[in-house]
Amino acid sequence: MVFTIAVIVFALSFVLAGRIQDKFGPLPCSLAGGILVSLGFYLCSYTTSLNYLYVCFGVIGGLGNGFGYAAPIPVMAKWFPDKRGLAVGLAVGGYGAGSAIFGPLAQLKLIPSYGLPATFRILAVIFLVMTMVGAVLLRNPPAGYRPNGWTPPDANRAISARDFTPGEMLQTGTFYLMWVGYALGCSAGLMVVSQLVPFAKSVGIAAAALSTMTLVVGALGNASGRILSGWMSDRLGRINVLRMMIGISVVAMPALYLAGSNVALLYAAVFVVYWCYGTQLSVNGVAASDFWGTKNAGVNYGFLFTAWGVAGIIGPRIGGVLYDRYHNYQAAFYTGAVLAGVALLCELGARRPVVTAADRIDAPTHSAI
Repeated sequence: MVFTIAVIVFALSFVLAGRIQDKFGPLPCSLAGGILVSLGFYLCSYTTSLNYLYVCFGVIGGLGNGFGYAAPIPVMAKWFPDKRGLAVGLAVGGYGAGSAIFGPLAQLKLIPSYGLPATFRILAVIFLVMTMVGAVLLRNPPAGYRPNGWTPPDANRAISARDFTPGEMLQTGTFYLMWVGYALGCSAGLMVVSQLVPFAKSVGIAAAALSTMTLVVGALGNASGRILSGWMSDRLGRINVLRMMIGISVVAMPALYLAGSNVALLYAAVFVVYWCYGTQLSVNGVAASDFWGTKNAGVNYGFLFTAWGVAGIIGPRIGGVLYDRYHNYQAAFYTGAVLAGVALLCELGARRPVVTAADRIDAPTHSAI
């Protein structure tokens, strides 16, 4: 429930933070995000009840995540229009790498050495210093900025051809197809990820191999999906990469179950599943800027990002319900493949908005698909 509250607050606050970022720039959002997430961690050190933890970690920490995560994605999209996928992939890859670094640091070093309350305080100070430095450095490019040697796409092409308002974006069918695809694709990934540890234990995977699988193989797959798939999308197209990776996950999820106790095959399947999950978190963010422009990228992607919030709630819960009903992990892994298949159909139906020069100049309310 703590995680669920944090996910809901994170996803909903992203919309508000995106609007603030679009209107006032990244500094207010970055400062607010860093202060809130650090404050949430610090207050958690005084936890005496579950309700207190709900507020400190779920609400305050969730708000900090939403405001902090909303700042860098639009900024990276504006600074690097020529390498937008790679740039945003690096930004969200850093977010994913944080859990791979600080999770083991807390579990293996800080908590055994200093205890849980002190660990919360130590992390709060580290996060505050890091985020304040990042907040001061993060800023939008000057108006009219273009990278040296880069020529914007022809006006009749769709990439950043016009800046859609949130209302205009919500009138396009592409938004809803991508939202459902995002929600179901991430639900499938999170459902499988939530079942990995108990499944691996059930087939006799040793503790050392289990730690390597979750802390190393999963982290590498997640980072690869965020960064390398972002880079691939610069060359192959955003929707094409989403389609390809979601399609691969349709096969990878049952393959993970079939790998069973074969450690090498299990590692390979885990790496692929994490890659496909990470892809959606980076490429969808870039696609929002490409499809609907960078001026309102913060709030526009905020609306699309609510799909991840839904996935964070329903994905692990569906996996738990399926195990309780059937008392095995096969149902969850195969259901994940089905959800990914539906997500693939949605992405196959999504189309980049086609905006001509006339649309951009003479018809500002047009929102063709």
